[in-house]
Amino acid sequence: MTRRYIPLKSLRAFEAAARHLSFTHAAIELNVTHSAVSQQVKLLEDQLNCPLFLRIPRGLALTPEGETLLPVLNESFDRIAQLLDYFAGRKVQEKLKIGVVGTFAIGFLLPRLSAFYQKFPHIELQISTHNNRVDVAAEGLDFAIRFGSGAWHGTAALYLCDSPLTPLCTADIAAQLQQPADLLNFTLLRSYRRDEWTAWLQQAGGPQLPPTHPVIVFDSSVTMLEAAKTGLGVAMAPARMFSHLLQTGAIVRPFQHEVSFGSYWLTRLQSKAETSAMREFAQWLSAELTATTEAPPAFALNNTKINNNAGQRIPPHQPVENQ
Repeated sequence: MTRRYIPLKSLRAFEAAARHLSFTHAAIELNVTHSAVSQQVKLLEDQLNCPLFLRIPRGLALTPEGETLLPVLNESFDRIAQLLDYFAGRKVQEKLKIGVVGTFAIGFLLPRLSAFYQKFPHIELQISTHNNRVDVAAEGLDFAIRFGSGAWHGTAALYLCDSPLTPLCTADIAAQLQQPADLLNFTLLRSYRRDEWTAWLQQAGGPQLPPTHPVIVFDSSVTMLEAAKTGLGVAMAPARMFSHLLQTGAIVRPFQHEVSFGSYWLTRLQSKAETSAMREFAQWLSAELTATTEAPPAFALNNTKINNNAGQRIPPHQPVENQ
């Protein structure tokens, strides 16, 4: 079989530029000039007879053709590197690049990584966090863990778990919350989903939230809970992801009711072939979640457990991606 000419230099330049979305950063990685990267990408675009990048005011973006090509090159270069390591006599380490929404990383994944490495010492995880805004192709990710409905264009999604929202606050504030209406005496903390508190108050039989009530908006539940720990207000957050704070009493859960806006999903590009490391990670993560399906206990002020099963749920709302 005669294989057509493969422009390896141009492909390498494109892969680095697409991964960084920057010719400058690609040039630094490849130890060449900015113009050399730009020239190689232009040669590749001419050969393929299609643009691979969109030049936008704030940088670069991939075209659909570029998004299709990038994961293929990521996987191919990784496999070549692994084979070269094998021939060089080094133990082959499979790399897995994962982008994780910060709340899930702190609340579930990071505390279990030690157990993962003990079971899979041959897999090297490269973990980055995000606020649920992630570009799997541009960042060269094998997986992205994110919150939402499970429907993302060009993406295969594996359901991980629900994570309904409920008020969380300090014990001092909780002592003043005898009924849902008492929440209106405090500043409320939420994500960019405008209807979180409205939906929860409706479910709990509380009053309507006045339009002028003080509310502070956060782009991260982790940051929100740090603010709640200082007594800034009452956070609307997923109790399951903050069980470590509930167990220590740093944060308490004053009410049983909870409201769902979506679930956590393990996602990958449909165009990306699944590797053995990807399969092992997905199976391990699913097993860990199955083993911890029980919701975390909610502690009242006297340290007696509130029955979470008594809490009611309302159907999921259309999610906005920023949990």
